[in-house]
Amino acid sequence: MTTTPDRNRVQLPGISSRAYEHPADRSALVALRSLSGFDTVLKQMSGLISERRLRLIYLASAVRTSETQFRSLYDMGRDAAYILDLPRIPEVYVEQSPLVNAKAIGFDDPFIVVTTGLLNLMDEEEQRFVIGHETAHILSGHAVYRTMLDILTRLATRVAWIPLGYIGLRAIVAGLEEWYRKSELSADRGGLLCGQDPEAALRALMKLAGGSRLHEMNIEAFLDQAREYDTAGDVRDGFLKVLNLLGNTHPFAVSRVAELDKWRRSGEYERIIGGEYPRRADDANVKITDEVRAAARAYRESWSQSQDPFIGVLRDVAEGAIHAGERIFNRFARRS
Repeated sequence: MTTTPDRNRVQLPGISSRAYEHPADRSALVALRSLSGFDTVLKQMSGLISERRLRLIYLASAVRTSETQFRSLYDMGRDAAYILDLPRIPEVYVEQSPLVNAKAIGFDDPFIVVTTGLLNLMDEEEQRFVIGHETAHILSGHAVYRTMLDILTRLATRVAWIPLGYIGLRAIVAGLEEWYRKSELSADRGGLLCGQDPEAALRALMKLAGGSRLHEMNIEAFLDQAREYDTAGDVRDGFLKVLNLLGNTHPFAVSRVAELDKWRRSGEYERIIGGEYPRRADDANVKITDEVRAAARAYRESWSQSQDPFIGVLRDVAEGAIHAGERIFNRFARRS
């Protein structure tokens, strides 16, 4: 089977997922990957039978793309795997559903599912961004680590009658949900690297908020809306923004558009396309402490740029927590 793309996009040989991962996502992944046997334990806890079962369900109830079925979508999956240099091309299934959704499923042999609702909403280049987004999830191995969130969320509901146990688990789940949201920002960047069409990527995310009437929307106005969301209101509104995110695994659409646009404008996207990016072969040499510091810097930059009054109130407290965390990691590194 050929893996040559249908038009001239830049391939990124041997690219590490660290190239596009948000620092907060990357630091968590590096730490988890460093734990010997962690992936194996998670696979056993989630059950490989469930993965086989899901594949059979979609094989029976959805349409698997191929050279004769949903050919354009099939080519997009092939192209995304080619650009991110995946060793295997994930299968892509189309599921009949009015919901606008796409997901990557599986550990050992992951596959992608998109709904007809998404296909009806987005044009071809926007669909390419979505397929690239899910392919980036696969390269990062997010499915393995998201399993931990699912397990702990179910466990939290079972021990809800034990106050202290529930509170402790909910704190862990809230932290994992924050990581999950950052992993979505990572996959958005990966989707842009696959499609290599910034305007299509931003359009796709804007359509998640406003639907198909693209002629009645404007990306610059939507970015202004994102800036207003960041600056609007007082401390009370900032607190409500935090509450609104609780239980959500995805950032809000305006935040995703603003974050992807900021990443593109930073020059990082052009550097990667130009061949300047970390390689998979070097992943084993990455230090956890370096990634934690990078995550801390990213949060500091985000806080310093935010005009949200509530963020300003929390900034000093958070800075103190980060300094304490860095001291712990530095001490651990010296002992190691």
